[in-house]
Amino acid sequence: MATIDVTEPWATRRIEAPTYVLSRWLFLRLLGVVYLVAFLSLVPQVTGLVGEHGLLPARPFLDRASAIYGGAAYRLFPTLCWLGASDATLQALCWAGVALALLLIAGVAQVPVLLLLWVDYLSLSVAGQTFLWFQWDALLLETGLLAILFAPTQLVPSLTTERAPLAPARWLVWGLLFRLMVLSGATKLASGDPTWRHLTALDYHFWTQPLPPWPAWYAQWLPEWLHRAMTLAILVIELGVPWLILAPQRWRYLRYAACALLVAGQLAIALTGNYGFFNLLAIVLCVPLLDDAVLRRVLPLALTAGEPEPRWRQYAVRGLAAVLAVLAALAFAREIAQTLPGVRRPLENPLLDAVAPLRSVNGYGLFRVMTTERPEIVIEGSEDTLHWSEYGFPWKPGDVARRPRFMAPHMPRLDWQMWFAGLDPAGAQAWLLPLLRNILEGTP
Repeated sequence: MATIDVTEPWATRRIEAPTYVLSRWLFLRLLGVVYLVAFLSLVPQVTGLVGEHGLLPARPFLDRASAIYGGAAYRLFPTLCWLGASDATLQALCWAGVALALLLIAGVAQVPVLLLLWVDYLSLSVAGQTFLWFQWDALLLETGLLAILFAPTQLVPSLTTERAPLAPARWLVWGLLFRLMVLSGATKLASGDPTWRHLTALDYHFWTQPLPPWPAWYAQWLPEWLHRAMTLAILVIELGVPWLILAPQRWRYLRYAACALLVAGQLAIALTGNYGFFNLLAIVLCVPLLDDAVLRRVLPLALTAGEPEPRWRQYAVRGLAAVLAVLAALAFAREIAQTLPGVRRPLENPLLDAVAPLRSVNGYGLFRVMTTERPEIVIEGSEDTLHWSEYGFPWKPGDVARRPRFMAPHMPRLDWQMWFAGLDPAGAQAWLLPLLRNILEGTP
């Protein structure tokens, strides 16, 4: 519990430095839950998407990359699938991720486990091509990389003591949350999209989003003035609240408020949308904003800081943190610049381009341009070319008489891609035509 020396003037009072041992303990275990959900969600999908007879088979994709880029392909497309991309290999990578996630939740050898999780998910993301190119896939990789620096080096879990967390690693996690939120808001305004500028975005969002759950129907029919107020609240939460993260130690209660507001925003999004594990991961990123004094009120753990990390690790974390902080700042600036009206192609940066294949230093910005229509691709089949029947999808809206469902944190990747295909059919031909062929042949 923080203490204040009341004998000193207010301006010079010394506040006991907060600790973040329990905060890190909870953060890493919840991150393990996110990894667990992500890998389990892929298990029933990965073979059909990028397996040997999938829509975008990973092996031919890597072979083409090798033919085009030669030896550089191994750097540009870092994946264990270079060693094999069979159905069995893809399933093995998924189940290995499940096992590693359980070890992370148990607190066993967290640094090497986190490193293996990052390599595993990066391998599947590269092999998964467009099906694993969502912003929350990139966010999970970046969070996982920073967690390697944040985690304690001890191999055996303990309920009493852990090595003291290193502040630079915690600052990187705070910085990632700050970038995620501020970029999500700034790109909405920088894009020049009129629905955000005029606070009308939620007039369209609930019914044009990819996979709306049933509460979105009720949200759509809320009064227009409430839609305006909710849109303004989104922009305030994304653009204003994150600055409270930077509050000095004396005013750390502002960080508590930031955590509460950001979590509330994510819960509201999760209630009216299906965004895979994104909302869960964003909430997990808020946990390190809370110090141990707060968490001990709700978690009955007497976990305290033990001996410090070895000196070599302290130096390594500080050095890597400095490099990652520079890269993160460059990514932040480039994402803002690329969203400005008139910028028609990605801005080049040699440093960011060099680390881009690792997908772990990213720009973010969900729904920077709000869709105002909902074009749908309907797939139908017929035995006699006279009577046609629609092929339905498990999660995607289709039959208007079927109630939309919740599926998060599961991420149905083909259903999601069908939404993008409706907006850009030509851009989806690489996987949409194989889907139609497989349906025609009876082997979807």
